[in-house]
Amino acid sequence: MPQPQSAQAYVTLVTNSDYARGAYALARSLRAVGATAPLLVLLTDDSVDVSALEALGCPIVPVSVPEVSEAFKIRHARERIHGQDPFTKGKKPTFHAPLKNFCKLRLWQLTDYRRLVFLDADSVVLKPIDQLFQYPEFSGAPNLYESLEDMHRLNSGVFVAEPSSATFDAIMAQLDAPGAYWRRTDQTFLESFFPDWHGLPYCFNVLQYVYFNLPQLWRWPSIRVLHYQYEKPWEAEHSKRAQLKPLIDLWWQIHDTGTIPAEPIEAPRDPSAARPGD
Repeated sequence: MPQPQSAQAYVTLVTNSDYARGAYALARSLRAVGATAPLLVLLTDDSVDVSALEALGCPIVPVSVPEVSEAFKIRHARERIHGQDPFTKGKKPTFHAPLKNFCKLRLWQLTDYRRLVFLDADSVVLKPIDQLFQYPEFSGAPNLYESLEDMHRLNSGVFVAEPSSATFDAIMAQLDAPGAYWRRTDQTFLESFFPDWHGLPYCFNVLQYVYFNLPQLWRWPSIRVLHYQYEKPWEAEHSKRAQLKPLIDLWWQIHDTGTIPAEPIEAPRDPSAARPGD
């Protein structure tokens, strides 16, 4: 484990080359807003080229799926989850590997750090978020993308954690309990493990579907983290590319230039999409 430059850090998870591309844009966005902590990259596959991330000063932390039973792996295989609990509100990309999502839990083993802020690799930071380090464990943002009823549900794309060997041991004891099945993998598990989770303002994890599903909540001056759940902005083809074009263009500007647009992105006045989510 790399020695920390501070007692706190941002963390993301890279499981394949697609998410390495996403993490690169995330790292550039953190640099653009003047983040004071490094971005640690949890890497599950050493064949993935992370040289661009290393060039940005991101420490790479090799990780593996936590030690779980073969039955657990079968229950959380992509084919089983997508068949038993399909994603009906949006389309997961072909590189979605549900079992590897549990690698996020490894961050509780990074005990050289006092506090960590996890950010999914398909997110970008638009305004400073260092204040998140002042929030307690476990703080997370709501899974808000379809209706206000989603406010009580956790989205694990952004959360605050305090590394601890004792906490990791407790996580492992509950994770692979007999017959355990977490339908949305780490997200469902963390909501169960931290039932009294502290709610972050949704502006710290604005899911892209808010743009057309809940335009009244798309408040550009307040958005700090934009999270591209479901379809990814770097996918060559997906069914919502036309709807999400302004957000896709935003992601590419950050990825290619390391700058954040000064002009606001306004929500469509007459959203015409079917309601995605889950």
